[in-house]
Amino acid sequence: MNSATITEPGRQTPVYGEFDVVVVGGGPAGIMAATAAARAGCSTLLIERYGFLGGAGTAGGLSTFCGLHARTHGEDVRVIRGLADELLDRLVKLDGLNAPHLTIADGIAAQAFDISAYKIAADELVTGAGARILFHAMAVGVVMSGEHVIDAVLIESKSGRHAVRGRFFIDASGDGDLAAWAGVPWEKAPPVNGLMYPSLMFRINGVDVAKAGPAPWRTVERLMDEAERAGTHTFPRKKPIVRPQRNPLEWRANLTQLRTEDGGAIDGTSVDELTRGELIGRQQVLDAFAFIRDRTPGFEDSYIVDIAPQIGIRETRRIVGAYQLTEDDVLGCADFGDTIGVNGWPVEAHVAGTVEFRWQTKARGFNQLPFRMILPGTVANLYVTGRCASMTHGAQSAARVTGPCFAMGEAAGTAAGMAVDAGLAGDRIDVTELQRRLEDQGAYLGRTTPEAIL
Repeated sequence: MNSATITEPGRQTPVYGEFDVVVVGGGPAGIMAATAAARAGCSTLLIERYGFLGGAGTAGGLSTFCGLHARTHGEDVRVIRGLADELLDRLVKLDGLNAPHLTIADGIAAQAFDISAYKIAADELVTGAGARILFHAMAVGVVMSGEHVIDAVLIESKSGRHAVRGRFFIDASGDGDLAAWAGVPWEKAPPVNGLMYPSLMFRINGVDVAKAGPAPWRTVERLMDEAERAGTHTFPRKKPIVRPQRNPLEWRANLTQLRTEDGGAIDGTSVDELTRGELIGRQQVLDAFAFIRDRTPGFEDSYIVDIAPQIGIRETRRIVGAYQLTEDDVLGCADFGDTIGVNGWPVEAHVAGTVEFRWQTKARGFNQLPFRMILPGTVANLYVTGRCASMTHGAQSAARVTGPCFAMGEAAGTAAGMAVDAGLAGDRIDVTELQRRLEDQGAYLGRTTPEAIL
């Protein structure tokens, strides 16, 4: 009765299906990867653990696209194009997209959206391309056919345990799950003064817009600072983000910071720490909302309309692939001959109690993303895309946001289609041809001057 392990009997696992391309994770990278692979003519399955797509934007309650734009020579320019254009067009038709707004001390643009509209738009984009979606299924392991090739991903659902076979796999899990199970090298920052702290998002409804004034987010920050200096309150983090949604009666709030008992960041790969994060996160939400409601003009009759379904994880595993994007690459606006997209978001340091930003040092305002950062190096039929791609801690804090994840995902899906069609390993495709296809699809690779000025 005191044994630390239990021996399970052997089993025959039924095969759910066989596909050309299997994508794990329905966040921004997975959405674009599955869409691009299906459009390349591949039978494609997208596996998602929730009943909807969107990742942090929906399950994490983020409700804002960060990283679609760059501050280029003093102008705010949208640099994430291609399939992202189609997704945004769908959101506009659903009346679910705000105009871009300035954020981070007016240093860069972001764009708020309606969460329900995003769920529908993502469904339409993926299924309209011909890809299949499998909701409510969690990947739990892989089966290898040899040391360097994945044969199948193992999933668990209400229907039991199944295997999904594929010719090519794309890890868009956010945590690098497939890569880790397949033996790809990875790293994770230390939890204290290393790993970025998660947050729990919530939304406030019933705001009196006229009474709140033109910039109540600045009022909230000022009131919180004054309360801390007076010693009446202590908040989990400085630099709160409280901004309006599609309807200004509703506001999103990003001002929590989730820590372990020793002060480190909650680890999104630990179920015990995830549980702690949810519990302390909701208490932080309650405390922060009560302060905003009681102190901020226009919020007197407001209420919490929604707390995100899960805490928002910023960073866990990052693979060590063919090339690691670095913080110097981001800040120095680096160019790469194998570019597959760009990133214009600054470096974020989510340290204890606050957020620090480090900005690009060149007026162009964006770095290119190399194809090599999605190459695991050790597995022939796998790309790793999104926030778990090959990046250092500093670079990941910038390129993990939605815009660059869209770009990486579209490139991974397009490249997977090429690899399947030619019967090649993922690192053997013609990168020049990949770039041509991406630009033909409308993607922006940073090789010309961007034109879409706000």
